[in-house]
Amino acid sequence: MQEPISVTVRFDARQCGRCPEQAKCTPGTFRSLHFPTRRLHELQVKNRADQQDPDWRPLYGLRSGAEGSIEEFVDGHRGRRCRYRGLAKTHVQHVLTALAINVERLSLQEPADGPCRPRPPTAFQQYLDKRGLPRPLW
Repeated sequence: MQEPISVTVRFDARQCGRCPEQAKCTPGTFRSLHFPTRRLHELQVKNRADQQDPDWRPLYGLRSGAEGSIEEFVDGHRGRRCRYRGLAKTHVQHVLTALAINVERLSLQEPADGPCRPRPPTAFQQYLDKRGLPRPLW
């Protein structure tokens, strides 16, 4: 049996009559509170503390690059849905799509003897540029 991610506590709306925070609550017939399990809570506290360490940022930069590649596969090349049925054909589609992404990235780069051309700006970066907003340094 799998360990639950959170414990859910539900209150009937009539039980909230004397609560001082009732005005901040959402309307409805019942209220729900979700508490993470002790193990998950301790993991979240540890991860948040690790994120304050200056050595964490370069490590996250590596993950950020990998997530960008996955996002390009999913959104740029319709990787969320497969056009074939069966695990073998799906695997072939994923391999060929990854190959196409790599070829596309290589074709955007300059030769080794010349300067590297920056990647084209994303839609979000274009949005910020049009409105004169600064780009966040992620």
